[in-house]
Amino acid sequence: MSPCRPIRIGNCSGAIPDPGDIMLTQATAGPLDVITGDYLAEANLASYAEAHATGTHPGWVPSAWDGLQKSLGAINERRIRIVINGGAMNPKGLALETAKLVREKGYDLKVAWVDGDDLMGTVREILKPDGRGRLPHLDGHNEAVQLAHGTENFLEDPNKKIVAANAYLGCRGIRRGLDEGADIIICGRVADASPVMGAAAWWHGWRDEQFDELAGALVAGHLIECSTYGTGANFAGFDEYDTKALLNLGCPIAEIDAKGDCVITKHERLNGYVTEEVVKCQLLYELQGTTYLNSDVKADIKDVTVQQVGPNRVHVTGTKGHAPPPTTKLAVFYKGGYQGEMTINATGYATELKYDLQEAQVRSKLEEWGIMKKIDLLEFQRVGVPELNPRSQLAATSYLRIFVQAAQADTIRAVLYGITYNFMQHFPGLNCSLDWRLMDPLPYLGFFPALVKQDQIHEAANLIEGGGASARRCEVGPPARTEELSPRDDYDPVSPRDLRDFGPTRSVPFGDVALARSGDKGANVNVGFTPRAHLNNPEVWEWMRSFLTKARIKKMMGDDWEDWFHVERVEFPGIRAVHFVVYGALGRGVSSSARLDSLGKGFAEFLRFVHVPVPTKFLLRNATTSKL
Repeated sequence: MSPCRPIRIGNCSGAIPDPGDIMLTQATAGPLDVITGDYLAEANLASYAEAHATGTHPGWVPSAWDGLQKSLGAINERRIRIVINGGAMNPKGLALETAKLVREKGYDLKVAWVDGDDLMGTVREILKPDGRGRLPHLDGHNEAVQLAHGTENFLEDPNKKIVAANAYLGCRGIRRGLDEGADIIICGRVADASPVMGAAAWWHGWRDEQFDELAGALVAGHLIECSTYGTGANFAGFDEYDTKALLNLGCPIAEIDAKGDCVITKHERLNGYVTEEVVKCQLLYELQGTTYLNSDVKADIKDVTVQQVGPNRVHVTGTKGHAPPPTTKLAVFYKGGYQGEMTINATGYATELKYDLQEAQVRSKLEEWGIMKKIDLLEFQRVGVPELNPRSQLAATSYLRIFVQAAQADTIRAVLYGITYNFMQHFPGLNCSLDWRLMDPLPYLGFFPALVKQDQIHEAANLIEGGGASARRCEVGPPARTEELSPRDDYDPVSPRDLRDFGPTRSVPFGDVALARSGDKGANVNVGFTPRAHLNNPEVWEWMRSFLTKARIKKMMGDDWEDWFHVERVEFPGIRAVHFVVYGALGRGVSSSARLDSLGKGFAEFLRFVHVPVPTKFLLRNATTSKL
C-alpha cells in the first residue's frame, strides 16, 4: 500500500459469461494493485439459490472460480489483491475452496469472505406493508410512479414462495478485510462498485465520513464494473471504428488518487479504446438521475467532467459526496409461476393483417374455453417489419412473439393447444420452428426491488485462519451517519433555445448526431444521450438539451409509450448529456419482464434510429466519420 500514488485497479468481469482467462490476463498484462470482478446480475442470485438449496449447484459463480484457479500463481508472485462478488449465494464456500487451493500450492495468501447480504431469515419482517398497505418498494417514495400489475401480490399467494432476498452491501466489509491483511476477498451481493470503493478506501486510508473521496471511487467503480463496456463494447459510436479494432477487447483499469478522482485506462498491450465518449456512455449507464447511490455514500454527479489526457487515458473529476441513505436495495425473488413463448413468422404482403388474424384465432379460442381468466399475462409482440421490395425472403420476414405467464403449467399448455387447435387455418405463408418444445412451460422467478434499513444488516468480513479450520469474524455495523434521500432532480430544459434559431432541418436518424446508452433499474429503463465526438461543441449541446424534452422522448417512443408510465429528465452540462428514466417500461423487471429486451439495453439504439428534425448545419460532415 502506497498512499503517495493512485491505486491501480483492474476489472476482470462484468457478468457471468466473462471467462476466467480475463482475470489472468489482467494480472499478467501490466502492473495492478487490485483486481475486482462484478459477476452478478440481479437474477443470478435467485437461480443459484434454488439450485444451491437442492445441492445441484455450489452457489458460487463457476467463471469466478475458474479465474482464481488460473490466476493464483500470478496473484501470489505479483502480490495483487483480489476482490470479487463471485461468491454469489455461497461466498463462504468459494472462500474455503480458494483457501484450500492456496494451501495446496504453498502460496502466501490470506483469504476472506464478506457476508450479511442474505436476509432470507428476516425478509417477511422487512416486507411488512405500511399504513397504506404498500410494501417497501424501491420506487415507493415516488408518488408519480405506478407499479406494474401484480407487483405487490406475491406475499398473499402461498404458491409464490420467496427463494432469495439479498441486500446490496457497500464497501465497509471489504475495506475491513483488507485492513486485516486479506489478499483475496470473496463477496456475495455487494453493490457493483463496492469492490473498487473498498480497495480505494483501504489504499488511501479514507475515513467513513470522507464522502467526496468515496463518491469519486463509486464513480470510478461504476466506470469499470461492466467489463469491456469501459473499453469499447456496447458503445454506440462503434461504427466509427474498423471491426478488427473491436475484437478481443481488454478490460478497463481505474487509477484512483487520494481525492477520489480517477483516470480510466487499460493495459497498453491489450485491445480496446478508452475515449471521452466511451467513458461518457458508461457513466450514463443504469443511472437514476444525478444522484448515484451506494450503502456508504450518495454521489452527486451532476457536475462531473471527463477529459482525454493521453492515449487511452480519460480523467474523471467533479463528483461530490454526501452521507448515505438509511436504507439500501434489497433484491427479492419469488416463484412467479410458469411462462412460455412461441414465435410465428410472416413473410411479405399484408403482414399486419396476418398477425391480426393469428391473435384473434388464439384469443377467441382461449375465451371460449375459459382459459383467459387463468392467465396472468398474454402478449402478442410484433417484431420487425418486412423490407419493401425485398432482396431476399429473409428480408421480407418478421415474427410474432406470443408470450404468456400463468400460475399453473397446465395453463401454458392450454395456450399452446389454442395455437395448434386452429393451426391449419393459418394466414398465408405462415412459417415457424418445427420444435414445439419451445412452448413448454418453464418456471420463472418474480422480482421485487425492495428497501431494507441498513441497521437490519449484519455485514462482516470473515478471515480464514488456522489452516482453514476457523474464521475470525469482523462485523462492521451500519454507517455511522446517514441522511434521508431528497426528491430526485427532474426538469425540462431551463431557458431552452428556440429550435428555429438553429436553421433549416432534415429528418434523419437521431443516431447521426447522438450517442446513447440505456439499461435497466428494475422495472424502469434509463437512457442518456450525448453528442457524437465531432459534434461535441456548445452549439450542438444547446440544441440537444433544448430538443430533448420529456414530451419529445414520449413522442420518440411512439407506440411503446403507455400513459401510466412516468418519465424523469435531468442534464449533465459537464459532459453535455441529457438523461431520462422511464418508470414502468420493463413491466415488473428482470426475470419477471415480458419484454423481448428485458434489460433495456436496446432502448437507446431504438431511439437513435428514430428519425427526427436535425439542423442541416450539423449534418455537413458524414455522421459516421470522426477523429479517432
